[in-house]
Amino acid sequence: MSALIDLNMVTRVYEMGGEALYALKGLTLQIDKGAYVAIMGTSGSGKSTLMNIVGCLDRPTSGTYSLDDVDILSCSDDQLAEVRNAKIGFVFQQFNLLSSMSAIGNVMLPMVYAGVPAAERMERAVSVLQQVGLGERLYHRPNQLSGGQQQRVSIARALSNRPSILLADEPTGALDSHTAEDTMRLFNELVSRGITVIVVTHDQETANHARRIVRMKDGEIVDDALNV
Repeated sequence: MSALIDLNMVTRVYEMGGEALYALKGLTLQIDKGAYVAIMGTSGSGKSTLMNIVGCLDRPTSGTYSLDDVDILSCSDDQLAEVRNAKIGFVFQQFNLLSSMSAIGNVMLPMVYAGVPAAERMERAVSVLQQVGLGERLYHRPNQLSGGQQQRVSIARALSNRPSILLADEPTGALDSHTAEDTMRLFNELVSRGITVIVVTHDQETANHARRIVRMKDGEIVDDALNV
């Protein structure tokens, strides 16, 4: 059985001032379905570039990338957008919620772009908000919610199109330690339901909740071990 995520000898090169800057240097990484992986590294290690490639937001300069047996490098931009919508949910440090919309409105938004019928959008949004413990806050706007509650809305939004992969970029960076713990417990619950969770972080406490920790430095993987 092939890995859900399979990167082989991936490089990402940027041209800056006539010079080639290698953000990723021949990186090889496999992640199975249902895994819970933390990708760690300091600023400039390449972890954000790796997340953008895994999330189909960017393309490798060379190498191969297969996502759920789809050859990502052969996809058109429209096909990549379809893959993102169908398979990947994103969670960001700054939540990125629309202040003018309620929690349920924010959660329904990705489903609008995915063409989900209105009645089903409402049903799904209520369901995922209940799953993250916000069933009593459906019509609250972001400024009426705590930071932890806003992060839970962003997680519900990421789950609204029923992705198989959740990509979280510094998901606890804007949270206090207690709320961060709650968020990581929620990620564990999602993994137990079969969702693959990948957390990109520089924070060791956040990474310690994952079952596998991949450490990066200067565009390369320097350590890859189960967290036991």
